[in-house]
Amino acid sequence: MSLRSRINTPEENGSRGEDGHLVSSYRAKLLEEIDLAEMSSLAAAERRARLERVLGHIISREGPVLSTVERSQLIRRVVDEALGLGILEPLLEDASITEIMVNGPDAIFVERAGRVEQLPLRFPSHDQLMQTIERIVSTVNRRVDESNPMVDARLPSGERVNVIIPPLALTGATLTIRRFPRSFTLHEMTGLGSLDEPMVYLLAGLVQAKSNIIVSGATGTGKTTLLNALSGLIPEHERIITIEDSAELQLQQAHVIRLESRPPNVEGKGQVTIRDLVRNSLRMRPDRIVVGEVRGGESLDMLQAMSTGHDGSLATVHANSAEDALMRLKTLASMSDVAVPFEALHDQINSAVDVIIQLTRFPDGARRITEIAILDSHGAEPYRLATVARFHAQPMTPDGRVHGAFQYFPLPRRTADRLYLASQPIPQAFGVAQSPLELATREAR
Repeated sequence: MSLRSRINTPEENGSRGEDGHLVSSYRAKLLEEIDLAEMSSLAAAERRARLERVLGHIISREGPVLSTVERSQLIRRVVDEALGLGILEPLLEDASITEIMVNGPDAIFVERAGRVEQLPLRFPSHDQLMQTIERIVSTVNRRVDESNPMVDARLPSGERVNVIIPPLALTGATLTIRRFPRSFTLHEMTGLGSLDEPMVYLLAGLVQAKSNIIVSGATGTGKTTLLNALSGLIPEHERIITIEDSAELQLQQAHVIRLESRPPNVEGKGQVTIRDLVRNSLRMRPDRIVVGEVRGGESLDMLQAMSTGHDGSLATVHANSAEDALMRLKTLASMSDVAVPFEALHDQINSAVDVIIQLTRFPDGARRITEIAILDSHGAEPYRLATVARFHAQPMTPDGRVHGAFQYFPLPRRTADRLYLASQPIPQAFGVAQSPLELATREAR
């Protein structure tokens, strides 16, 4: 096997043998010739350029004789090992990859276009994988060891990282890096098949009319992407506060305050939870509160905010259906340290939540809105969800694709009245009869 092929695809005989030794050897020589104090004063781009120049001189002086392509590939791999995340660096630069999954040193998987595939890459050793993991967690002042074997972190470029190591991970240190695609507008998402034009105009009207919206779905269904698109419809003059575990939302409005929770430090102190941030946000004069995900007692604080004057709030929750989303909100709210009877929580949800948008990821990797449901019940009434849009899927085709069509149903009159008072048009596809409020207003004129 040629050096070029071994650099490109470091398989068993390359990454673990000659090629891995070559990269490690030049990495050691590179570290011997640089001034670490001087390097620390340089910006990231300047630091990489300096290392590449020094390594180029070392290779010219000591060999081996390489072609231009082989030389550049070797330089990149050595610098990635010394400065970046090693063999993961090219994957992080590949815009088509949305998730990187390292299942021990011998198995690296990625997700592209919603489909998972294994790559012919592997770390030279478990120690090299652990060095990469420690480099990641150290940037957020965290540590990972047997006494603290699970860590959540974030790369400087924004990717979300989860680490779990032995003895909890029996297959070896496991690293999961989730990358977030660029922001999409609702109109751009129609080109991806996530929704269609009538649904775009309905959702835009609901956001403008300050409906409280819950985005529901399983992991990887695109909840954050949709939440970001909906947030982009909030008027420019409103004050928006976003609250997240890891800052992922990319709002373009001018008046946005971004809050991020903080885990405890190595001494177990200094933790700031999502619930702490939701409570504090109520003192910050918000027009809109956007919660990246509710997963605990903060659900109660969010529901209270929604039902006490902070209309137009947005949040996501993990659930498999709109009905499940209501039950999950109820369960999460009961996890608060405030003892609230289940009946009161039921009333609170009926008062606070207006719309639930359910997302589903299909076997072909496509992510679609499969239901838009209006919560049309009041007070102590049983939950009554009125489905106004649904994706009707057809059987999967032989090539593994899922096709279907969106169906529409009449809007509840209370929702129609809300849109009318906010001067928001109702898309004709939803076939809403004129509401009593609109008729009375016209007669009064």
